[in-house]
Amino acid sequence: MENGVKFLTLNQFFRKHFGQRVQKIPLDAGLGCPNRRGNSTGCIYCNARGSGTGASMRHIPLSLQLESGILWARRRYKAKRFAAYFQAYSNTYGPLEKLQEIYRQVACHDDVVAVAIGTRPDCIDKDVLDLIARCFQDKMVWMEYGLQSANNETLKGINRGHEVEDFVRAVELTRRYPFFICAHVIFGLPGEGQREMLETVRLLRDLRVDGVKFHELYVIKGTPMAQMFLQGHYAPITQVEYALTVARAIGMLPANTVIQRLTGDPAPGELLAPIWAAYKQETISLIKKFMRDLHL
Repeated sequence: MENGVKFLTLNQFFRKHFGQRVQKIPLDAGLGCPNRRGNSTGCIYCNARGSGTGASMRHIPLSLQLESGILWARRRYKAKRFAAYFQAYSNTYGPLEKLQEIYRQVACHDDVVAVAIGTRPDCIDKDVLDLIARCFQDKMVWMEYGLQSANNETLKGINRGHEVEDFVRAVELTRRYPFFICAHVIFGLPGEGQREMLETVRLLRDLRVDGVKFHELYVIKGTPMAQMFLQGHYAPITQVEYALTVARAIGMLPANTVIQRLTGDPAPGELLAPIWAAYKQETISLIKKFMRDLHL
């Protein structure tokens, strides 16, 4: 329960499993993305940082990212245990030897009790999952897959580069391992209304994913999405519609689903629209209000 609203947060989930706070540490391993190969510009909403910190572009070693993140979390939250979050780009994309080298830099840290690996569903196969199982055999593992939408026409329109079926296959394969699965979804994608957004949530419910991250589609500078917005070809979702849709989505999911994120978090100076995306706590409060009003 969160401020009188019933949903399971990641903090609560970690406390239940580890008996204490576990703080996530974002990492950028610089692994790139298969959707940026050749002449492809990638997803229309994504910039060069690949939804991460940009640390790899600044040539900050992974070990230093982890140690500095842990030091900050110890001071800020008094945390003693940590979850390493491979956040930027596609963190199962690359030769197995390279992935092993990267994973082992984190696996050897005694205070890291969990890892979260963000990636695309079309970058998953048995060999990669076997490697993750070997490297992190004594850690809790969360596999985070970017679905974004359960509508293939939408995925094609945003140049996602994979289909819904890839996500379903990734989930089914991952179920063979002792891993947790978190799905990323985006509300407000071009051509989608509340019906399509909730259809995406129905798929996640039917697949029994363990966690969900909700994001609003926000427009950031230097992306194809920015051109669409500036040319008047895209109108962002409103704050009220987003909050109401997230509230209804949470109400559709099983009570043991870990709601890892309620809204996106644009980097300072990058946001074009919607302006309300910069006011994260206001949006979260509105989501909780709708949940109370709807008795969810």
